[in-house]
Amino acid sequence: MDCIDGLTYYICTWDEELASATATDSAWQVSVRDRLLVKEAAELEANLPCMYKLHCFQLTVTPEKGYCQGGKFQLETEVPNAYNMVPPKTGEICLSVLREHPVDGTGWAPTRTLNHVVWGLNSLFIDLLNFDDPLNIEVVEHHLWDKEDFWNKAEDYMKCHARW
Repeated sequence: MDCIDGLTYYICTWDEELASATATDSAWQVSVRDRLLVKEAAELEANLPCMYKLHCFQLTVTPEKGYCQGGKFQLETEVPNAYNMVPPKTGEICLSVLREHPVDGTGWAPTRTLNHVVWGLNSLFIDLLNFDDPLNIEVVEHHLWDKEDFWNKAEDYMKCHARW
């Protein structure tokens, strides 16, 4: 478990092959993706209690402030073989840093890291509510029609699905 400005996150990975491989194992070669992930995991100072597959992990976000405060959001994350040329896959999250081909220049670039994804999620759950670029148009329409009902429904949804 680690914390970055109001965002508590956990990373748990799975890859028995990586855990059992040794530097002297001539049949085992480390991909660019895996080398980058090892470095980025160290930068995140994340707790990796079960290192099985370094490229598949569960990211749990627990915002400490904002509308989502108290919610616990679990995101299955997979880092594709083409990483760092393509972004990691983190569920159906509408976050510009996860866009492979953005129109506004704020999307994924080879210079971005998993740390950028964590910071983006931090902003998304704490203060980055973007009704101009929604993943779900019906939700935005609901917000426009009845803000109070929208926030009540959002709170109910979080209590039901975000593991309070």
